[in-house]
Amino acid sequence: MESLQKLRLFAEQMDLEPAEETQPGCAPNHIPLPMAGPTSQSLISNPHSPPLPCGASRPTNPKQQLGIYKAVAGGKTVPLLKTMLTSACERNCYYCPFRAGRNYRRATFKPEEMANTFMDMQRAGMVNGLFLSSGIIKGGASTQDKLLDTAEILRNKHDFRGYLHLKIMPGAERAQVERAMQLADRLSVNLEAPNTRRLQGLAPMKEFTEELVRPLQWIEEVRRNRPQYQGWNGRWPSTVTQFVVGAVGESDLELLSTSDYLYRQLRLGRTYFSAFRPIPDTPLEAQAAENPWREHRLYQASFLLRDYGFDMEEMPFDDDGKLPLAVDPKMGWAQRNLLEDPVEVNRADRESLLRVPGIGPRGAEAILRARRQGKLRDVNDLRQIGVVTTRLASFVLLDGHRPARQLRLL
Repeated sequence: MESLQKLRLFAEQMDLEPAEETQPGCAPNHIPLPMAGPTSQSLISNPHSPPLPCGASRPTNPKQQLGIYKAVAGGKTVPLLKTMLTSACERNCYYCPFRAGRNYRRATFKPEEMANTFMDMQRAGMVNGLFLSSGIIKGGASTQDKLLDTAEILRNKHDFRGYLHLKIMPGAERAQVERAMQLADRLSVNLEAPNTRRLQGLAPMKEFTEELVRPLQWIEEVRRNRPQYQGWNGRWPSTVTQFVVGAVGESDLELLSTSDYLYRQLRLGRTYFSAFRPIPDTPLEAQAAENPWREHRLYQASFLLRDYGFDMEEMPFDDDGKLPLAVDPKMGWAQRNLLEDPVEVNRADRESLLRVPGIGPRGAEAILRARRQGKLRDVNDLRQIGVVTTRLASFVLLDGHRPARQLRLL
């Protein structure tokens, strides 16, 4: 099989690996919201009505059919090749199209072949970054060696200096993880589930703590205890993970509790959420697809934890540990806490400003800068400094007064 045929075969399923793709609507103040009233119920009950989940891009154009996506990497937008060394796998994860025993056409790259194929594409101007994963063959350590061999060839033989995101395999050894930290800009370990019990329903051959969480702990130990110049390009790589959402009955509380630990204790750059959709010829093929709005809400809530100073206790969970679908979690919190106690924009600290719907980190910084020049007296003052004002009127005071609200036209 030719190299491009292999890439096309892998690309059919690579949208299951959300990574650095640029997607609209993946930040807490910019995700499209269902309208209030009956319309919201039709949107929520129909999983095809909302936009695609954040990070998901089904291959519809020639580049995506090879696994090439626009990605934000190192602060720049680059064409990123998302692919694998092999789609053969000895693990039997219940949701995965590459699971052992599934009737599916397999393909494999050797490290040298993968490196040469990527460099040919890079020289042709097609790509300038690589996200490299793999199925597991002959154990996680053996597979990790092949991933590292590919990275070594790219960095040392071809002198590739661009963006490289490597997957850490379940069962990888600590020395392999440390070597990956010297070669890659980003490393990822897919936890898949928020805890051991839920993982058993998704991937019974994987060990949650020893195989998945432990490598993330090793990475953070190295980042804390060894100088950055030992990492690739003078810095240690960032880390991310992914959860499969809605396949085994896990709650949003479970997913976000684990995310909160990862952000606070292991300094993960991001947790990705992938709304479950059934794959034929897998044990979960009869399981209903998860509503993409749930994925949106989880992204919003995780950004609140990571970037906005929110605590788990502030998330608007219901009694079953679920986030509301009809309203984003920041708006839900504001409706409970700020309608009767609005934030005075001219006196509030950064943390308080970030709790106002419509004000993100950039908006909060713009307000703090503008206040040094004088008072902000109306919403036009906020608009002039780049603050989105469409959602904040009910929750703020401007120089002691509530701003005028424009009623929604029905």
